[in-house]
Amino acid sequence: MTGSDDFDAFEAAVPLSQRAMAQRPAPYLDDLNPAQRAAVEALDGPVLMLAGAGTGKTKALTSRIVHLLTTGRARPNEILAVTFTNKAAREMKDRVSRMLGGMEGMPWMGTFHSISVKILRRHAELVGLKSNFTILDTDDQIRLLKQLIVAANIDEKRWPARMMAGLIDGWKNRAWTPRAVPAAEAGAFNHRGTEIYEQYQDRLRALNAVDFGDLLLHVLTIFQAHPDVLAQYQRWLPYILVDEYQDTNTAQYMWLRLLAQAHRNICCVGDDDQSIYGWRGAEVGNILRFEKDFPGAAVIRLEQNYRSTEHILSAASGVIAANAGRLGKTLWTEARGGEKVRLIGHWDGEEEARWIGEEVEAMSRGTRGMAPLGLDGMAILVRASHQMRAFEDRFLTIGLPYRVIGGPRFYERLEIRDAMAYFRLAVSPDDDLAFERVVNTPKRGLGDKAQQSIQRTAREAGLPLLEGARALLAQGGLGGKGAGQLRQFVEGVDRWHAATLRGQSHVELAETILDESGYTAMWQNDKTPEAPGRLENLKELVKALEQFENLQGFLEHVALIMDNEQAESGEKVSIMTLHAAKGLEFPAVFLPGWEDGLFPSQRAMDESGLKGLEEERRLAYVGITRAEQVCTISFAANRRVYGQWQSALPSRFVDELPASHVEVLTPPGLHGGGFGAAAPTAMDQRVASADVYNSPGWRRMQGRATARPMAQPREATGIVIDLQAVAKFTEGDRVFNRKFGYGTVQAVEGDKLDVAFDKAGSKKIVASFVVAADQADDVPF
Repeated sequence: MTGSDDFDAFEAAVPLSQRAMAQRPAPYLDDLNPAQRAAVEALDGPVLMLAGAGTGKTKALTSRIVHLLTTGRARPNEILAVTFTNKAAREMKDRVSRMLGGMEGMPWMGTFHSISVKILRRHAELVGLKSNFTILDTDDQIRLLKQLIVAANIDEKRWPARMMAGLIDGWKNRAWTPRAVPAAEAGAFNHRGTEIYEQYQDRLRALNAVDFGDLLLHVLTIFQAHPDVLAQYQRWLPYILVDEYQDTNTAQYMWLRLLAQAHRNICCVGDDDQSIYGWRGAEVGNILRFEKDFPGAAVIRLEQNYRSTEHILSAASGVIAANAGRLGKTLWTEARGGEKVRLIGHWDGEEEARWIGEEVEAMSRGTRGMAPLGLDGMAILVRASHQMRAFEDRFLTIGLPYRVIGGPRFYERLEIRDAMAYFRLAVSPDDDLAFERVVNTPKRGLGDKAQQSIQRTAREAGLPLLEGARALLAQGGLGGKGAGQLRQFVEGVDRWHAATLRGQSHVELAETILDESGYTAMWQNDKTPEAPGRLENLKELVKALEQFENLQGFLEHVALIMDNEQAESGEKVSIMTLHAAKGLEFPAVFLPGWEDGLFPSQRAMDESGLKGLEEERRLAYVGITRAEQVCTISFAANRRVYGQWQSALPSRFVDELPASHVEVLTPPGLHGGGFGAAAPTAMDQRVASADVYNSPGWRRMQGRATARPMAQPREATGIVIDLQAVAKFTEGDRVFNRKFGYGTVQAVEGDKLDVAFDKAGSKKIVASFVVAADQADDVPF
């Protein structure tokens, strides 16, 4: 048997003294609650440990491994323990070692990929590889696919290699080899996807290489085609434990089932309510059908939460209860009391960022009626990365230290740096660093040689690079497609610079630059999962320009705030996406942007329907359950979407929050109905006494409390909130807007006004963004 000698030699080297541990006392069991102990002691047959957020599932999982070892059921090398990250595997090994007072071994504890590499190296020849195969990274994979696409005479711009890489990754996640791709998928990539996939796999074998998807797919192929190999691993690994089972994809699911089908000693730990990675192949159905896959399985629910207050848990349970596709459980805690989940509506996204900044500072000073809380104990969890910009700008302005987890800061993102380089060229065409960054981004057929020619021409004549490029073109020193593309680029910079000198609207100019340069189209044509987020970030960047008089002022602002980066030491408030927050916990959590279309994401619902909505609701559940003591949910009445102000409806998830566990802070005049409507006097008193509301802007919103609601209340289990945003203006009224100045209302449609501004011309604008002309002096902007 291939590799069996190596395995047997290793097995013989592991001391058999582990079996003597059966005589030791088991203090690790004394520290478990009844459900955890039941999950640890159920060693025979299939077990599903349904572990809610904060219920100590890692503790139960490691205690189960220790119990297998101390009872003599298994030696360290007979336990297959699968995690999703190397970090989780290391933490589990460390915990087991500490609980046993030191231990060597556990060679089969690791991620799906690390364990698959070990198996594949032993049996590589069974799939046409040598044992010293190379694992390609993403860049190598895309370069190889690009070669195949060009050789097949496919337009690489229209059908990019990244798109093909994404298709192949998805097919491998579903355990499809090239010939197993179903007919329904065969039309992918201009009906040539499966052809390129097969050529790609052949080329990988010729190179003695694999990609990450192959690691599982090849092992699956070996197990299915060689029952003797599978049988040996089933004997070698009689106990299987799997963490985060709700995040498994189809290939991982099949891999586990094949290994477990003989002895059925498999324990899967997971939470169907926290399955939030459907977009990268995870199948929540894997955990939902566990009992069908393994008849007679014991399902043990861990429901005692050690993290959050009862109000936070009840709010999370109220939201997730609306999902139909779930196994069901109810989290509870012995810790009674605590603060209710706080719900607040804001005028717009910028006001939301200001308020949260003030709350963070107040909590850190201990002026909120609770003990001071360090910045490390607070987190802002957003649905989309473009939401971070408002918080980063605000925190940098007020000097509040922060960190972005799971990605770069907004102005450090690739697409933002590229866009800023274009803006810098428009303001200062002599900016050589900006020129170098974007002259071939997007691709303009200007390789290293062409760029070296530009630099040489510029250096010899003592010119900036842009002028060097102009001179090179005039001399005919560059030919072919690259010359034409470079000429367009130079002419574009000239045109954009002239527009800045004319004083053209810098917001419109920024959009023009990104469109004319082809930069926006580059990301629109990019089919990777990151592309939509990059496009949203670019829209957020353009939105940020509105707060400045011109491009130069904006560029100076960004340069100054980036230079003001805080030192690495010291406490910081954390900003991250909800996806990045899974597995983390904080004493205080802020959940901004709970508006329909933003959260739940319209794109997720459009692409996946009810399945997408349920995954979004699980994301809301994950967000709420990150909080230990204080959870604040917020939404804005107005958001800028694709350059246009729109009134935003609170998320449908707000309606699902149970009323008895939520405190509404929203003042009347912004959102009516729901909580506080029955006791307006008490609400008015709370609003009047809250420092954050004592501003002319908020007083004006309260003054509009009598406005007719824009929409009728929705039926809901908890909170109903309506937007009071219908225009109180009529045709002929004189109004004022902080950006466009004074104007006259020409037409009224719902909450939208058609205004003829004295200097800016005719504009359509949401009524909430103008005031009566005689109130202009009261605008706090």
